[in-house]
Amino acid sequence: MSSKQGGRGGPAGPKPKKPARAGAEEKREDTLQAVVLADSFQDRFKPFTLEKPRCLLPLAGVPIIEYTLEFLAHNGVQQVFIYCGAHSEEIETYIHESTRWSPRSAVSPFSSLEFVRVSDANSVGDFLRDLDKRSLIEGDFILVHGDLVANIQLDEALAKHRARREANRDACMTMVLRSIGDQPHRAKDSRVITPVFAVEQGGRCWQYEEIHPLMKERKIVWDPSVVELPDWEIRADLVDCGIDICTPEVLALWSESFDYELPRKNFLHGVLKDHELNGKMIYTEILESGYAARANSLPMYNCISRDTLGRWTFPFVPDNNLVHGQTFKRIREGSCLEDNVVIARGAKVTNSVIGKNSKVDEGASISSSVIGRRCKIGKNVKIEGSYIWDDTIIGDDSTVIKAVLANYTVIGQGCKIPEGSLISFGVTIGDKIQLPPDPIPRISLLAYDKTPAATDASLVGEGGKGALFTEEQDEEEGSEDGDPGSLEKTLFYNLENLNLSSHSISTLASQADYESDVDDSFGSFDADENSRAARNRLSSFASDDSGLSPDAFHGDAVHGLLDALRAVDNGDFDSAKLEFMGLRLANNASDSSMRRAIAVAFARRAAELMSPEYGGLEPTKAAEKTFNAKKGAVKFIREVGVGSNETNLQAEFTLALQKALLGVKGLEVGRAGTLLAAMLQQLYNLEVLEEEGILSWWGDARAVENEGLAKLKEKCRILVEWLENADEEESDGDDDDEEEEEEEEEDSD
Repeated sequence: MSSKQGGRGGPAGPKPKKPARAGAEEKREDTLQAVVLADSFQDRFKPFTLEKPRCLLPLAGVPIIEYTLEFLAHNGVQQVFIYCGAHSEEIETYIHESTRWSPRSAVSPFSSLEFVRVSDANSVGDFLRDLDKRSLIEGDFILVHGDLVANIQLDEALAKHRARREANRDACMTMVLRSIGDQPHRAKDSRVITPVFAVEQGGRCWQYEEIHPLMKERKIVWDPSVVELPDWEIRADLVDCGIDICTPEVLALWSESFDYELPRKNFLHGVLKDHELNGKMIYTEILESGYAARANSLPMYNCISRDTLGRWTFPFVPDNNLVHGQTFKRIREGSCLEDNVVIARGAKVTNSVIGKNSKVDEGASISSSVIGRRCKIGKNVKIEGSYIWDDTIIGDDSTVIKAVLANYTVIGQGCKIPEGSLISFGVTIGDKIQLPPDPIPRISLLAYDKTPAATDASLVGEGGKGALFTEEQDEEEGSEDGDPGSLEKTLFYNLENLNLSSHSISTLASQADYESDVDDSFGSFDADENSRAARNRLSSFASDDSGLSPDAFHGDAVHGLLDALRAVDNGDFDSAKLEFMGLRLANNASDSSMRRAIAVAFARRAAELMSPEYGGLEPTKAAEKTFNAKKGAVKFIREVGVGSNETNLQAEFTLALQKALLGVKGLEVGRAGTLLAAMLQQLYNLEVLEEEGILSWWGDARAVENEGLAKLKEKCRILVEWLENADEEESDGDDDDEEEEEEEEEDSD
């Protein structure tokens, strides 16, 4: 249903206030409302969003808005207002036809769901100012975007927000943020804009800034009033998932400033900057657990898709079948398949999702990918890290690597679709076409203005349909910084060819610096204890030329982990993990530096357990004790050392372990190789490493780049051959099962 008070046409005047009556305040308090922004007024997902709204694009086989609405339902929201903007009819049709979300549905978790139409909105700010005029919001409400994927609970955040509001009516908003500083998170590498918050103990946010790679001067000047706070810190280790708990006063603040367009860059920055004038206070609720992120760019879409395959978003995972009619089941190799999926003998599917009525022909290989419904994957096709939407056909012997293929795409035989490619709806690529890797192909049937594009046969081949999608250039003249949004329009952004500033970030400024906007370095600023702590927090986003030493991190990290492994107490590994992650933040250590330090620490511990003074254990026993003596050590390696179940990361950790063992002083090469095989066997048994990861390391040229490494590797041959044979035996058993099922089906027919 559409909202009342002129909701069908455009902006409406204020709704007449009803007389107060007994119990009205309690009713408003009990009814939790939510506003969903289903139009972001951005073009980061073009060319796909020329034909379909972002919130309806599939993520792990589910339209993105399904995750958002499930999040609201799980948090007890009763009334939902959705602003659609572009593609409003398509979104409203989808909701009305949904058996779960339709306002007419008997099973809807919401007491009401309404669409708010604003005919002349050109930004989020325009819509929120119009929403303020309508007076639809009666009390606290949750403001989210229609691209949110989250499994967190807001009970505690809501309770704190209400308590602050009762204590001080000027506490108008609570931002829900997710800390990623203490564990691996793909969002670190996927986000282009890094949000930076100055937060006081107690959660009040005093200043908000943004940094991105295209800034000419990567400098932040902090307000002197912030620096003088007794206890504050700079947080750049947070995922801003776009979840705000608001009072109606937030909408009034939007209405008071007609130049605000964006919720963070304009509204939050402006309100905090002028807090002395408006008197309003904004707080943060920083969560340390749970999952929350926005698919607000193609890199983040890729990040969240991979997290969903890795089950970080549980219970919002494919085999829980969020959408009515889905029949996903989780099978071996970490994959989820729907009914009537046909996988031919000899095809291999790992860690992937395949929709109903799709067919994978013999010899095909699919890994870490999502395949939609009614897709046809030809013989010997190779698909890695890609997203293939419904009704797509890929011809024999073609390769698709880390790309997005929209509905009704046809890829001919013998084609190569390079990394990062975006192939939009209905595009056809002719046989034996190798798309150029640079510039990254974006191919569409439509031009930027939605008019049909003339087919470029030199690009898509004979019989192909589509042309290279290019955008209008509308950068403002004299703009000091480039548009970071340009980096968010491909699955992976590359900074190698960009002329970036080498200026490090200035975090603190004296009063004179603040007034003159002159840069000040760390070393020349005389800060107290609290300011130094704030600078340490900043290290999570300091540039590579900031003077921080990875060597210092390595030594301290290895010794800290070794001390924890040697400790005779019965404590778990959590304190060692916290210390390790703190060192990582303080030194801006890279993922590879973390991996190396962890490998060295565990390699040294295993080696010393083989020495007489530590018991003289055999390699197998030494490896077993190294990983199992301390509770939580295995989990630490899995989550921090490896980081995920991705094959390439497992191979990287295996390589790091190999090099670490070669470097252990006093350990001869033969014994080191035997110990490496024992440690890999243990990690395989503990489900830290999978056979694909070990086999990927085995085939990596870096594993034999010198004689010592080659000798260590050779000691693992028996283990590798056992893994290969076990894989073949499992495949043979699966083939036998398939044959038996086929025979049973024939008999039943």
